[in-house]
Amino acid sequence: MKLQIRSFKTTDAPAAAALIARTLLTSNQGDYPKAYLDRLITQMTPAWLCQKAAATHFYVGYFQQQLVATGAIGSYWGRPGEYSLFTIFVDPEVQGMGGRQILHTLEQDVYFSHAYRVEIPASVTAHLFYQHFGYRPKPGGIYPDDEGLYRLEKFPHESFH
Repeated sequence: MKLQIRSFKTTDAPAAAALIARTLLTSNQGDYPKAYLDRLITQMTPAWLCQKAAATHFYVGYFQQQLVATGAIGSYWGRPGEYSLFTIFVDPEVQGMGGRQILHTLEQDVYFSHAYRVEIPASVTAHLFYQHFGYRPKPGGIYPDDEGLYRLEKFPHESFH
């Protein structure tokens, strides 16, 4: 299955918000309380997604004309050479295939190519997926933080000789 991945457009916002809500309530419901997930869904409105897209390189993935994946890369608190991955959600129906494609797209982005360090706040549900692709817990980050997220990082230009 090959996704059609492109930059986010404001017209994608309603479908992206619906995808995020569906993914949270399906994939993350075993790892987080419903009240926590409901708060996230309330926050991630179409307007919020448009704001996020204005501040990041935000991508969407479509399969058969249906939005099935989102992901963004942007500045890590304004620090030069440091970036963060954000808003990565993949429809539960295609998680076995779509996650790799959206992550690959983010890792091909110009921000990633210029990064010294890339961080991802990973859910309990997805942190092992990201570790498979070389993201490691930050020092002291082997447990979820007070937001219920693992803080993982990758140094794209670090060589392992």
